[in-house]
Amino acid sequence: MDGLAPRQHGPISIRLVRPRDSRALQHELLTNRSWLRPWEATSPGGPASLDMRGSIRRLLQQYRDGQGVPFVMEYEGDVAGQLNVWGVARGSLSSATIGYWVSERFAGRAITPTSVALATDVCFRELQLHRMEICIRPENAASLRVVQKLGFRYEGLRRRYIHIDGDWRDHYAFALTAEEVPDGVLRRWVEGRAPAHAADVPPADRMVG
Repeated sequence: MDGLAPRQHGPISIRLVRPRDSRALQHELLTNRSWLRPWEATSPGGPASLDMRGSIRRLLQQYRDGQGVPFVMEYEGDVAGQLNVWGVARGSLSSATIGYWVSERFAGRAITPTSVALATDVCFRELQLHRMEICIRPENAASLRVVQKLGFRYEGLRRRYIHIDGDWRDHYAFALTAEEVPDGVLRRWVEGRAPAHAADVPPADRMVG
């Protein structure tokens, strides 16, 4: 795989996933079951086996087809989680969605917001996308802090949007367009210029079920 070089900020970096990452990623997933299960996508047809090798093959094929960009997040060279850019649409839409997970042992080190900022900058600058979206369960306080830090705009409540942890779950939608961050998401955040209340959820949307 070539075309996208790794991106780094301090001890945190993102790079394209590789087939040989399967063992490390599967280990992190298996040792973080209770931490990750409430936020993991599931199938309404029933549980699926964890096949990391197969998953990586599919992700890399989607990358070759221009449908997504599968990143590994690293902290000081150690695999800390995954960040996937998926649902890439070209033409008049030119958008994509970001999803991610990080191991509990790496929590609190700004890995996720830094990685999301790096990946969004790649999508805007190198892939020439126009809009990036992140959808988050209302109960996921840690992920909500990510979009708050980076200044993603709140765009609305999506009822029963994605099958997560065994059922259809409500999600909040947040987004950024390239015009909002001419100097990049990472730079805006690091320089303290991310709007403080862009990700605020209005009271009418806070009571979800």
